[in-house]
Amino acid sequence: MKRICVYQSLAALPDSYRRVFDVGQESGGFFLSFAWFDNLIRHSLSIEHSIRLFGVEDDSNGKAYALLPMCFVTSRQRWYAPRKLVAASNYYTSLYALIHADTEQQMRENTHLLASEIINKTSRWDCIDLHPMARDSGQFESIQQAFLHSGAFIQTYFCFGNWYLKVNGRTFQEYFHSLPSRLKNTINRKSKQLEKSHGLHIKLVQSADELIAATAAYEQVYQSSWKLPEAHPLFISSLMQTCAQRGWLRLGIAYVGEQPVAAQLWIVHQRVASIYKLAYDEKFGKLSIGSILTSRMMEHVIDIDHVDEVDYLTGDDGYKQDWMSNRRERWGLIVFNQHTLKGNLSALWHLGRQELKKRITSFKGVFERILR
Repeated sequence: MKRICVYQSLAALPDSYRRVFDVGQESGGFFLSFAWFDNLIRHSLSIEHSIRLFGVEDDSNGKAYALLPMCFVTSRQRWYAPRKLVAASNYYTSLYALIHADTEQQMRENTHLLASEIINKTSRWDCIDLHPMARDSGQFESIQQAFLHSGAFIQTYFCFGNWYLKVNGRTFQEYFHSLPSRLKNTINRKSKQLEKSHGLHIKLVQSADELIAATAAYEQVYQSSWKLPEAHPLFISSLMQTCAQRGWLRLGIAYVGEQPVAAQLWIVHQRVASIYKLAYDEKFGKLSIGSILTSRMMEHVIDIDHVDEVDYLTGDDGYKQDWMSNRRERWGLIVFNQHTLKGNLSALWHLGRQELKKRITSFKGVFERILR
């Protein structure tokens, strides 16, 4: 028999959950690794976020099968606010999922156990918010069905588009030839111009030994870019350290002379190169320094790392379509517990408003057809 156990920190997890993380990250990527959640919890979730790790274990020997990392905000709320359980994720997270080390059939069984526990037993949560998830995965549908079966209303919502490249065994040169002519010509022309007149050189950092100087260069570029300061600066520096220690780090710094002018943080894990952070000094924007650095990074991960996929992670920014070949979507699930008063009231507010929007849109369509 299986049971649900709830833990309030990663340190409290029994050793058997290491296997769950190891198997989970093999199929789901570094966003499902122990290292990712350890860094996320320590450096980007506030002290008001109380961790709740829902684990599926064997009742007899304690063997772990699955883990759903969640949290709730413990700050003082108004009396009528619903008790809301949310995914252990934030704006740094590009993919969230149930971490499991079971077959697909057993995964569905585990989601039903978890849903029943969250809806009917543990604290009787009013609302549960899971995001961002891969909508095209079997897990997304399985979690929906599990919560519906346990007595809940469901609302799905769009989070963001995700552009990615299927390398399909090509060399970098073969890939580069497939890019839009405008982009290829710009990279070739600007690279020659910079190398001749400004002394362009690019450094790729992978090891922890080089990271101190490289982090300082990255931060210098970031501060000279258009981007807002990081809300949790320790998160990024710690993430770089974590990735360097595991061989995942690909930190590219472009220099003009001795000045760092562009920086990109990529993470290579399980033959997928994820483009996590990028910035460039705005004074060098007209020289296409960002595109040049992306091209050099692409060359390395395709020809040296031999990745199968390059992932631009979060967002539908127009420039990503020039580099990538495919698009998928990340979605969220809001679960409303119909066994609690606040769960029903929240469902009435959210789902009722959604239905009203549909009716208004439909009415506008009919009205426009009448006027034609």
